[in-house]
Amino acid sequence: MTTYEVRVKTGDKLGAGTDANTEIVLLGSSGKQTEPAILDNWFKNDFERGNTDVFTIQDKTDIPEVTEIKLRRNKAGLFSDWFVEKVEVTNQKSGKNSVFPILRWIRPDVDLYFGRHDVSLPQFDHRPQQRSAELEEKRKLYEYEEKAPGLPVQVKNIPEDEVFSSSYKFDLLKRKYTLKAGKTFEMIFGDGSWKTLDDLTGVYSETFGEPKGMQDWKSDVSFGWQRINSVNPNLIRLCTHIPDKFGVTEEMIKPFLEGLTLSQAINDKRLFIIDLEILDGISLVEGYVCPIPIALFFVNSKDQLMPIAIQLFQQKGPDNPVFLPTDPPYTWLMAKMWYNIGDSNYHQAITHLGYTHLVVESVCVAANRCLSPSHPMFKLLAPHLLYIIAINDRALGYLVSPGAWIDKTMVVGSKGVLELSAKGTSTWRMDVEGTYPEFLKQRGLYCKDGKVLPRFYQRDDSLELFEAIRSYVTKYVHLYYDTSDKIKDDAEIQNFGRELSMPKCKGGCGILGVPFKDGKFNSAEQLILVFTSVIYTSSVAHAAVNFPQYDTYGFPPNYPTKIKGTPPKDKKPLQEEEVVKALIDRSTTLDTMIITKILSARSTNAFGDFEVDYIYDPAAVTIVEEFRKDLKNISSKIHERNKKLVRVYEYLLPEEIPNSISV
Repeated sequence: MTTYEVRVKTGDKLGAGTDANTEIVLLGSSGKQTEPAILDNWFKNDFERGNTDVFTIQDKTDIPEVTEIKLRRNKAGLFSDWFVEKVEVTNQKSGKNSVFPILRWIRPDVDLYFGRHDVSLPQFDHRPQQRSAELEEKRKLYEYEEKAPGLPVQVKNIPEDEVFSSSYKFDLLKRKYTLKAGKTFEMIFGDGSWKTLDDLTGVYSETFGEPKGMQDWKSDVSFGWQRINSVNPNLIRLCTHIPDKFGVTEEMIKPFLEGLTLSQAINDKRLFIIDLEILDGISLVEGYVCPIPIALFFVNSKDQLMPIAIQLFQQKGPDNPVFLPTDPPYTWLMAKMWYNIGDSNYHQAITHLGYTHLVVESVCVAANRCLSPSHPMFKLLAPHLLYIIAINDRALGYLVSPGAWIDKTMVVGSKGVLELSAKGTSTWRMDVEGTYPEFLKQRGLYCKDGKVLPRFYQRDDSLELFEAIRSYVTKYVHLYYDTSDKIKDDAEIQNFGRELSMPKCKGGCGILGVPFKDGKFNSAEQLILVFTSVIYTSSVAHAAVNFPQYDTYGFPPNYPTKIKGTPPKDKKPLQEEEVVKALIDRSTTLDTMIITKILSARSTNAFGDFEVDYIYDPAAVTIVEEFRKDLKNISSKIHERNKKLVRVYEYLLPEEIPNSISV
């Protein structure tokens, strides 16, 4: 008789444990197989959620190295559902261990086979019927739905696999009231409006901490820093000319160009522009105004990006002046605050919600519909798609629904956020916005020598991380697709490309810029672009625009989402009390602090340290380890750079970046 040790890990999902009767069959490459063995330890409650159970099996058949297993369960017991994370089998005689990642719900009364490492391209899977049946079932679970006009497609109904394993950890409503309960914040904040700026700065307790944006928020240096190293670095671009609609003249900005002419500043690549024309026509909360600004910036001799002109609406005219740093101090400050209304609403609707959360959910649905869990490319993506569907459902319901946080705090409200997100994502391209070097090139900002925007640390760190991801994906793709024929013959990867690029009206995702040429993938380079883009977007791109939120929004004058009154139409001097009078009230300030504090908190593992292991193929594991080493090297470089800086940028330290969009 041969003795085998079988270790079964039940997944950490709601309802994962089972009371059903279960059995296993062990198979070898020579066609040998054991008799069905019942998995049951007497007087023990096996298969509880998150637990590992060990069983000893004896069988007359000696399989020195188990290459495949068969699992089966029935419907017995009150709770018969069963989600298995992995099974390990060791032949005690040979000492050889085999790992079978399952990561599936085991359907009742069906024989389910799993190969060692559970990884294969579909054309090489020797159990194609099981694979096809599984994908057919997943296509029923993951249906596309456009939940608001023009938005990227999302999942119609949330499958069990996408539910948070720990509901409380991600429950925004509960976390909000937990924060409120920690201190009597309502008593501290009170009701009504603020009286002075000092009145506002005095409410920051140890529970919240002082947001970095509060430290120097009035200065032009901080305002320039916001454009490149805060939550919304996607708007700024190199200025090659002054648009006719922008009322800036050379004489007007001459004092800020350090002796250069306008043409010299443009030729030297020291002039930059932001145009928020996309805000035109977006719905607003009744009684509030949203500017549609244009702003001009100059890199001075200290390498600081400085604002030198702000026009709050699109068309120049006598009641739409160009505000300058030489205007009365509080008038200029108010112009910057009104500019930030447009910038912050764009950030939440497009840079954050649209370009990361919604785009990645579309890809997640397509991947689950088209790629078997046994597909190597599904295993590559899976850690970076974890929780995206669940957090989108939770956040959209709690933050963006009518009457919720967005309606209370943002000038565009929930209706405008969805309109703006739809407008922005309609032009998002996987080969441009989703491919960071190309996105920079489109804006004239691609630079590896630091000469263009030398303090754009978000760009520098993002580029390093993008290249590390691209190297990781390149090695992984070539491991499984060493010939182009393997790509062409892979029906699942072809279906994936088809659904990503197919227009929404025809049942696809409608994502632009997918390199699915002539209706097919035919090269490794095409796959590398797609998978690099998705991993980068769900990790680095999201971290860059999400985790600085409390530091930026936490002190509302620094980055207001709406203010009372109307934008100035002339340059008459304003006073501090007029700035304070425009601020949101105490209650809304508290809500803004709480939500942005929650959204800025890391809830999952660091980049490369996956919450769930999907990859067990030794050759692929080596590639993962090389990726982790690259991330450690990038982290060391960022730490060394930051030692030399007075104002550090640390939001893209790899150890601070989650693998997926989980908040």
